Amino acid sequence: MNILINQAAAELPPAATVSDAIAHAGARPPFAVAVNLQFVPKGRYEQHALAEGDRVEIIAPVTGG
Repeated sequence: MNILINQAAAELPPAATVSDAIAHAGARPPFAVAVNLQFVPKGRYEQHALAEGDRVEIIAPVTGG
């Protein structure tokens, strides 16, 4: 399936979850995830199935002053 991860095209297997997208992106904690602008709680990464065309945003916190 074709999705966008942080606005970049990515191809994942048909039954991919948010966890698969995180692994594909190589993201390292801490981060938050949204699918189609909806926050996904960390405890739901394994269960939240993705669909063709979904937009996944993996967002790292910003620090500094």
